Amino acid sequence: MNNSLDFKNKNILIGGSTNGIGWASAQLFSKNGGNITLIARNEDLAIDRLAELDNNGEQLHNYIIADFSNPNELEQQLKNFVIKNSIEYDVIINNTGGPPSGELAKATTEDLLSAFNLHLISYHKILGVLLAGMKNKESGRIINIISTSVKQPLNGLGVSNTIRGAVANWAKTLANELGPYNITVNNVLPGATNTGRLQEIIKNKATKLNLSEKEIENQMASQVPSKKNCRTY
Repeated sequence: MNNSLDFKNKNILIGGSTNGIGWASAQLFSKNGGNITLIARNEDLAIDRLAELDNNGEQLHNYIIADFSNPNELEQQLKNFVIKNSIEYDVIINNTGGPPSGELAKATTEDLLSAFNLHLISYHKILGVLLAGMKNKESGRIINIISTSVKQPLNGLGVSNTIRGAVANWAKTLANELGPYNITVNNVLPGATNTGRLQEIIKNKATKLNLSEKEIENQMASQVPSKKNCRTY
């Protein structure tokens, strides 16, 4: 049985794709033949990352410079790119950095609105631009990188817990609506993964609990079945 993945001639749009889980996703899809479009804020880094992606000589990789914290700008930049390149996407990876840590009761209205823009509203803007193309092809895959917090809220991540749950239900609703068009919608719920985002969480917890960052890392590792620190991206 051949378990290899083949994304030849498939166009994949990946958010937050110059670091962390987004970058790991871009590497995986390019390794298996996909045409990658990175969405990032740092153009110099995006250019460097393009050069690092696997390319069999036929793949077409590109990037869009946009900030998920500004959904309207993201929407316009994506529209411009799609029109200029006459491109339709087969796979969307919705991914971006999480909101700051902290207790939900202490969060401001602005904190919540910012988080909704960063995640739910931006993802919905992307959908609005690309859905017609997927329907036209009668095929599509929408994958949201969210968090295990949709199953059990995580202490100290009040705003994040709130928005992750909203994205999960947005995705489930879309899955029901778009299934008849052969468009699937799935959520990936990663636990603690050793990215820049996790290092920020570790640092904040260490300060709050008056512990070393290493002690916090060990506490997190103890909750992983293998009892090992997570892979670094």
